[in-house]
Order: sequence, then C-alpha cells, then structure tokens
Amino acid sequence: MQNIHWLYLVTIILYSLSLLAYFIDFVRHNRKAHQIAFWLLSIVWLLQTVFFLLRMRQFNRLPIVTEFEGLFFYAWVVVTFSLVINKYFKNELFVFFTNIVGFIIMAFSLFMPTADIPDSLNQLLLSELSILHIALILISYSAFTLAFVFSLMYVIQHYMLKKKLWGKRLIRFSSLSRLDQLTFIMSLIGFPIFFIGIILGFVWFSIQFNYLPLFDAKIISSLIIVIAYGIYFYLRGVKSQRGYNIVLLNVACFLLVLINYFLSSNFSHFHIWK
Repeated sequence: MQNIHWLYLVTIILYSLSLLAYFIDFVRHNRKAHQIAFWLLSIVWLLQTVFFLLRMRQFNRLPIVTEFEGLFFYAWVVVTFSLVINKYFKNELFVFFTNIVGFIIMAFSLFMPTADIPDSLNQLLLSELSILHIALILISYSAFTLAFVFSLMYVIQHYMLKKKLWGKRLIRFSSLSRLDQLTFIMSLIGFPIFFIGIILGFVWFSIQFNYLPLFDAKIISSLIIVIAYGIYFYLRGVKSQRGYNIVLLNVACFLLVLINYFLSSNFSHFHIWK
C-alpha cells in the first residue's frame, strides 16, 4: 500500500515537470521542451493507469467510488482525452491548458482521504448501476472540462485579436471558428453521457430506497446543469448563434459543473459517501 502512495507522488511530480516543460514551450516556442513535456505526460498517463489497476486489485473493485478515487479518475480521463485529441487535432496549446486543469484536479485529490469506503456502505455502493452511474458522470465531467478548455482558448485568442497582439503564439491557438466548433462537439459528447448518468442514478436510488430525493442539493444542481447546457445547445444548434457570447455561456455552464461536483456534495444527503 505504501508503494502505491509513492507511485502517486511520483506521478504528480512528473506531471508538474511536464507542465513546466509545456509552459516553457508556450512562452518561448521551444520544440525540445514540447517533446520532453509530451513524453513526460505519456509517462504520467502510464503511471496513472498502473495506479488505477493496483488500487483496483487492492480493494477488489473499480476504484471510482470515494472522493479521492473520483478526482483521480477524473484527472486520468482528462489526460487520456488530451493525448487522444492532440493526436488527431495537433493543437499543442490545448494539451497545455487541458493538463493545467488535470494537474489541479489530481493535486487537489492529495487532500482527500485515501481509505476505502466504510463497510456499512460497501454493498450499497458497489452495485452495477451505482458504478455505471459514477463512471458516466465522471466521464461527462471530463468532456465538459475539455469543452471549457476550448472555450478558454477562444476567449484568450479573442482578447489577443482585439488587442492586436500578433505573433507566433496567436497562430498556435487555431482559428476562432475551429475552437467554437470543438467546444460544441465536446459539450455534445458530454451532455448525453451526463444525462444518462443522472437517469441511472435515479434508477439506482429508487431501487435501493424506494423514493427519489428530488429536493436534494446534488439533484437540483444536476438538473440546473441539464437546463443550462440545454439552453446552450438551443442557442448554438437551433438558433445558430456563434462567437464570443455563446462561448462565454459554455464557460458559465462549466462553472455550474464545478459547483455541482465540489460544492453541492457538501449539502447533499443523496451522495452519502462523499
């Protein structure tokens, strides 16, 4: 078990070195630093995967149930998605910005208890519906995170264009229309996964307790997220709105996701294991 903790710490150290190299590349457009950053990030993904498998073996379950495991899985999916998207879209700055978020999530998990769930909750939470619900919600959060990163890149580039800050760094951001499109695509991926995850959560809870906690803080905040992204899709897809304001709306939607994950859980009686 001690070896697993050391592996986790080594992973975070390498993650921070990768971000440092990406930052050097961002500031000085250093190809050598970029290559080092990419390989360090690849090693981080490998170590994260090993840690995930070791913890799964240690507790004999899929390690996504506790708050520590949830944050770790969230960070692992973000790293995975960033590497895959970089392979197909070749946007180097996207990987940099995405993994700033991923690193913050993983570093934050250090302050969470690493122990297993209590025995009294073990059987309750380890049903297939519960595990699938948690996994889908965390994957949807990762997709929303990537949409937020594309939105953030759009906002930064919009500012640079407005202030006429020309240069090589501006070119590396990709076009505004492309960033807007990728924001929409990642949101479109995350939304149905999130919606299905909520439905499975409702089904699981109704089976276990024979009622639905409709006035629980977590449920209310999740439904607000559904409505917010629904408005975004209506304006972006049906009304064909494009540009700065619609991207800011996506940023606001992601802020609701963060509130849902970190804040509403403290006032929730539904997510009793968090």
